[in-house]
Amino acid sequence: MKKNIIAVALCVYALPAFAQKTTKITTDKEKLSYSIGVNIAENLKAQDLSEDIDVTVLGQGMNDVFAEKPLLFTQDSINVFMQKFGQKKMAELQQKREILGKKNKEEGLAFLAANKKKKGVITTASGLQYEVLSKGTGKETPNATDKVKVKYTGKLLDGKVFDSSDKSNNGQPVEFILDKVIPGWTEGVKLMNKGSKYRFYIPSELGYGENGAGSEIGPNSVLIFDVDLVDFQAQPQDAQEVQGIQNNK
Repeated sequence: MKKNIIAVALCVYALPAFAQKTTKITTDKEKLSYSIGVNIAENLKAQDLSEDIDVTVLGQGMNDVFAEKPLLFTQDSINVFMQKFGQKKMAELQQKREILGKKNKEEGLAFLAANKKKKGVITTASGLQYEVLSKGTGKETPNATDKVKVKYTGKLLDGKVFDSSDKSNNGQPVEFILDKVIPGWTEGVKLMNKGSKYRFYIPSELGYGENGAGSEIGPNSVLIFDVDLVDFQAQPQDAQEVQGIQNNK
């Protein structure tokens, strides 16, 4: 966090001074200025800094630099402040994340406890829950080291789609080695035969756990996946051996 905040602060100095709202942008200089402004604002939002920034004062700081006016604070004092602020912000975000993780854990456990009682839902020894949406025609199921081809949609408990093959691969099936993904996927897809469609309810410990993933999957999140197993094939033995060597490094 500290490095990101300081980096953003330094990047801001490269922008033109804030002025009254511009509604017509035509020159390359204007387009560049606006584009960088948008990128920095998005960066600040992503770091949860929207409420911490006073845009007017930010503009004053930029104006002072471009006009080569004396700064209101020395550069050393600015660096010290930014470091302390970064540490404080990190502590606040960590506290929020712990609260969110506890909330997600409680909601996830309650959901899974109720869901396992529903007709058609099967719970494995690991805690993975699944239901068969449609059966395939294949007689075999993939091994953990096989390359699988799937179409999928991933949702959170609130129904929000955080990923899908439609989104990540333009609607085309995605291929990957089955034991290179989260444990819930590896275990679940191994149950499927070619052409089948399952819905998986993946407990957080079989998903991304306390860390979550990216900005959309929070800590301790239960994940719901609809998966179509389009095809699968065994990896050549030499490829499996190479992967085993790499995993042992």
